[in-house]
Amino acid sequence: MRSALPVAVAAVALVAAGCAGGSNAAADGKITVVASTNVWGSVAAAVGGQDVSVKSLINDPSGDPHSYQDKPEDATLLTDARLILYNGGGYDDFFTKLAKAAGTDARQVNAYDVSGHPQGENEHVWYELATVRKVADKVATELGAIDPSNKDTYAGNAKAFDAKLDALATRAAAIPDGKVVSTEPVAHYLLDTAGIADVTPPEFSEAIEEETDPPVIAVADTTDLITKKRVVALVNNDQTETNVTNQLISAARTAGVPVVDVSETLPPGVTDYVEWMTKEVDSLAGAVS
Repeated sequence: MRSALPVAVAAVALVAAGCAGGSNAAADGKITVVASTNVWGSVAAAVGGQDVSVKSLINDPSGDPHSYQDKPEDATLLTDARLILYNGGGYDDFFTKLAKAAGTDARQVNAYDVSGHPQGENEHVWYELATVRKVADKVATELGAIDPSNKDTYAGNAKAFDAKLDALATRAAAIPDGKVVSTEPVAHYLLDTAGIADVTPPEFSEAIEEETDPPVIAVADTTDLITKKRVVALVNNDQTETNVTNQLISAARTAGVPVVDVSETLPPGVTDYVEWMTKEVDSLAGAVS
């Protein structure tokens, strides 16, 4: 709810003022890390291991960074954080506004900046395994600066995590080539890694990204690609449901075109990034093969 954010930020600032003088450390002595979503929180947890306490502001599978309504306790979390991790690229601007209002002096990792992509490109960089690898390494470096005595541990954790990502990237690259349409370009980078072409009409994708209704002709063209089986799968962001997405899913099921669900946060019960992304890769491979 974008219109409520300025008032909410002001509230955060007041709460943060009341938290001034905090210890910047978790009660159990662990390093407090705060992430915008549980996707990036899971990466921080993999690198930090038992020496960090990770809190993610968005854990709910239905959570939307564009309409996130912060809570008073968010201010305390951000004030006490030693490291904050967020997506960037315009995806989770609420987080940087809250962090600024809280006056945190924590070290920061902006995943989009780490990716090296110029501003304005697809912001869903948690689906780019090479970027996630860079972020993990950056998190290890920052944690090592905060806690030099465990620097080697963080570096080792990141190295082990990187190896799993490399294996997963190889697995994705082995998926047969094909064409798909997407309800939203969330998995753009994963499709690139797999060598799969997203042939969704640009007018459709642009409208979805701008949170407007796609032109009727764009919906018709997208539906036509499915009903005439010119694509091997429909990639669906299962956290965004509209009449248009339901229409495409229905068309895919009628035509016998597989639907591959992707998401923007970890599914319920999943806390491990590699476990989650492995399921996503396997689902895509099963649909395309």
